[in-house]
Amino acid sequence: MRDTIASLPASKIRQVANAAMGRDDVLAFWFGESDEPTPEAVREAAARSLRDGETFYSHNLGLEPLRQGLADYLSALHAPVAMERIAVTSSGVNALMLAMQMLVDAGDEVAAVVPLWPNLTAQAQILGGRVRRIALQPRQGRWTLDVDALCAAVTPATRALLLNAPGNPTGWTLTRAEQQAILAHCRRTGTWIVADEVYERLYYGDAPAAPSFLDIAADDDRLMVTHSFSKSFLMTGWRLGWLVLPRGHQDAAAKLVEFNTSCAPVFVQRGGLAALDIAPQFVPALVQRMRAGRDRLVDGLLALPGVTVARPEGGMYAFFQVAGQGDSLAFAQQLVARHGLGLAPGAAFGDEGEGWLRWCFATRDLQRLDQGLARLAGALGL
Repeated sequence: MRDTIASLPASKIRQVANAAMGRDDVLAFWFGESDEPTPEAVREAAARSLRDGETFYSHNLGLEPLRQGLADYLSALHAPVAMERIAVTSSGVNALMLAMQMLVDAGDEVAAVVPLWPNLTAQAQILGGRVRRIALQPRQGRWTLDVDALCAAVTPATRALLLNAPGNPTGWTLTRAEQQAILAHCRRTGTWIVADEVYERLYYGDAPAAPSFLDIAADDDRLMVTHSFSKSFLMTGWRLGWLVLPRGHQDAAAKLVEFNTSCAPVFVQRGGLAALDIAPQFVPALVQRMRAGRDRLVDGLLALPGVTVARPEGGMYAFFQVAGQGDSLAFAQQLVARHGLGLAPGAAFGDEGEGWLRWCFATRDLQRLDQGLARLAGALGL
């Protein structure tokens, strides 16, 4: 086995979850998914496809109706996106890996804004890339990015810049001005931007989606945008995503899809088409439920002495810190073992997340959040 693979750290979230295996008294908020099942219309479309015998290979880049549907969906939210720029992928994380495979050679420098879902930086490392980390800072109740520091870190030697906004685990969201400054700088350095925008619809501002690089970039800019059906359509287990490419890169993407997965399953793609059909009604209602969960949880955390939390601008997580608890893995394991509360340790998202905990608030039942808050209060002796 390659030393690079052997040295990759195991998931600290799984370490906590495994400690609760077989227990039915744990309130689990560690994974990034809702407790709602996939909408019935989506499930029925996939079942119908299976009944019709659609169990064969499809085009590497995906079914044309789905690619066109995704182009129309994005164009309604952002600047026009042509179907030819869309590649359907077998999950959002697969879209990210395809982007990395297209860009990163051994020894290349890849910059990343952190704390960050560890899969993104691990993908660059798997390919032999060197990761340079640019840390967000919590200031005055929100996570902030020092754009000047980012621009100083991203040089002509930087092959790619990884940005996840709205972000996991922090909920940090780029502003339009920040995006414009970053895009202009990366144009000067020749650096590719890989923008993970899977949480763009889970946005709590005054727009139907968070600011996107698709709004400001030309179709031939060095930009790849990754998306997933998992979060906004409650399809985590389906493993369906897509990648928005610069003009002229679809052939390269098709080759890499062939060498990785060949194609996404047809019946899963039919489910994706159905999800796009219900998006105008379904997604805003989901965001409203998510906002209610966010506010219930954050307000409850802010009421606890010694707890620091920034109200997330997007996504489905509250990232918070408890005074005096510097070892997040040990604290998360203690919360599970003694109090039946399952949270993700901040150290799972890199050294910059140490001392913090991530709590997923994507639940239909706000009382579960109240119960979790009561268990946390008990753990803190309150």
